[in-house]
Amino acid sequence: MVLKKSALLLVIIYTILLTFVSLIKPENIPNIEVSYSDKIFHFLAYCLLTFFWFCAFFYHFNFKKSKSIIFAAIVSIVFGIIIEVLQDKLTTYRTLDILDVVANTSGVILAVLVLVINKNIDVKKL
Repeated sequence: MVLKKSALLLVIIYTILLTFVSLIKPENIPNIEVSYSDKIFHFLAYCLLTFFWFCAFFYHFNFKKSKSIIFAAIVSIVFGIIIEVLQDKLTTYRTLDILDVVANTSGVILAVLVLVINKNIDVKKL
């Protein structure tokens, strides 16, 4: 219920936070000693980003479910690419990493697959 009413606000806040975390100095981010932890973070962050954008398009803008999925995927992938370019162009402490783009896109694909699998479930709009 809260997600339906606050979908747009939630996705805006999440997108801003993701932008901030993506552009700050890496030394300000806690280091987790897990192999490929950075790529796992990218994967999960963009999976969640896609889900939040889907909710905003579906609940706030009242798009059809399939259109919401497509738009959420496009916005999330484009956002991920833009962030990688900004890291390379605006900062001296980060660089564009094609594997980050792959991890981001993989997270988007997982979110899309989950949403498509659940597409046949009737979601009530309030």
